[in-house]
Amino acid sequence: MKICQKISKLPNIFLMNPITSFNLIIALILLQSLSATSRLSILQRCGDDLSVSVADYGATGRGRRYDTVAIQSAIDNCASSAARHLRTCQVHFPPGNYLTATLYLKSGVVLDVSWNATILGGTRLQDYPEKQEKWYVVLAENASDVGITGGGEINGQGLEFVTRFDERKNVMVSWNRTGACSGDECRPRLVGFIDCQNVRIWNVSFNQPAYWCLHIVRCQNTSIHDTSIYGDFNTPNNDGIDIEDSNNTLITRCTIDTGDDAICPKTYNSPLQNLTATNCWIRTKSSAIKLGSASWYAFRGLLFDNITIFESHRGLALQIRDGVSEPSLDVCGDEGNVSDITFSNINISTRYYDELWWGRAEPIYITTCPRDSSSSAGSISNLRFINITATSENGVFLSGSEGGVLSNIKLHNVSLSYKRWTNYTGGLVDYRPGCQWLVNRSTAGLMMEHIDGLDLEDVKMRWAEENNNKQWNNPLDFLPSTVNNVSLLNFNTGLWQK
Repeated sequence: MKICQKISKLPNIFLMNPITSFNLIIALILLQSLSATSRLSILQRCGDDLSVSVADYGATGRGRRYDTVAIQSAIDNCASSAARHLRTCQVHFPPGNYLTATLYLKSGVVLDVSWNATILGGTRLQDYPEKQEKWYVVLAENASDVGITGGGEINGQGLEFVTRFDERKNVMVSWNRTGACSGDECRPRLVGFIDCQNVRIWNVSFNQPAYWCLHIVRCQNTSIHDTSIYGDFNTPNNDGIDIEDSNNTLITRCTIDTGDDAICPKTYNSPLQNLTATNCWIRTKSSAIKLGSASWYAFRGLLFDNITIFESHRGLALQIRDGVSEPSLDVCGDEGNVSDITFSNINISTRYYDELWWGRAEPIYITTCPRDSSSSAGSISNLRFINITATSENGVFLSGSEGGVLSNIKLHNVSLSYKRWTNYTGGLVDYRPGCQWLVNRSTAGLMMEHIDGLDLEDVKMRWAEENNNKQWNNPLDFLPSTVNNVSLLNFNTGLWQK
């Protein structure tokens, strides 16, 4: 059992034994360095760990008035202690509701949000920094050895940003009317780590983001595990985890239930490499796993394994849209290319919700095409789909383009069961964003275009009997002029035996 020792200003310390005196002298030096606003600070030592409580800095946790100043003081002083002692320091949140403007997480600090404690993000524009790119409830920049844990919750109060509730798609607040930003997605994100190293997030809930939930930007060595993310199912742009230009990322044992993309790697300024996501459960009104659509640089070495995707609008998706027309020499012509990606041991169910959301219930969706006239198509190669089971209302869509052919795509031990249980009638292919948008096309189990190298081994397709009168039992649909080097080994089709 750990015995914690509280260190505070005590009189006559030299009457104690030398060891205790020395420890208290060090503590006094630390306390004297604190600001006047943190005069209530108490540093706790639990074995080798350091911690402070936001309550000791004046945070009330009543959810009615802002606790920002008290919490930020606790974070700042904890960071100073972490730097002095060369170990991490925990900022503890006792049970309660802590209303706050943006909090700035510092190196060496872990937020310990205890069970029945909630950090509530403010809903006013003045609660966030002047620059839109820094609109987060919790933000860490250029920090190392940082994290969030404790079993509690960070809540963005996303429903407070709904101006009109709609079962198809909610209409959201946009602060562009204030002149603070442009576009219609001007809402704060929930938690962001930007240019950080050694990030760990575990045993915590992220709920009701007004915009993206967890944003990992240009970070190295990030671990996200035993974490739940919940966003309102009808709210647009409330992505679960967006990983941007970051390397060495591990996501495991997470539950994500949200309106928009659940796990979404993106590349804006540099390649993204070495991402692993395992043992997760996902439900979304958009794509469960989506690479892109921001795809200016390469994706390499990604693994998605042992994942359940439940009743999502789209299952496994690649939207590569942003290859550069004139690639620069310093990145080896690597813009927008995708290679060496594995999806394995995944159980998928997809259904059609509404045309306002991208997707048509495809279990697997791979596309590469120019977003607009300033882009060129990136390439996609060496994709492996192994041990995949899917029940869906639409077929698999594999679409390259003239400037971005799909190559070396392998489906091994894949079982695809097709039936329709909504009013979706089929006949449309969804290329959004950009490209051709919505295009009429006959529906098939596997729709293909612009492919050079497709290997189907132990692939089984089944159609529900009630779909026969709708003339949807065509296994393959492609033009031989754009699809080459297709190999079928033990490819089997038939009716779905209930």
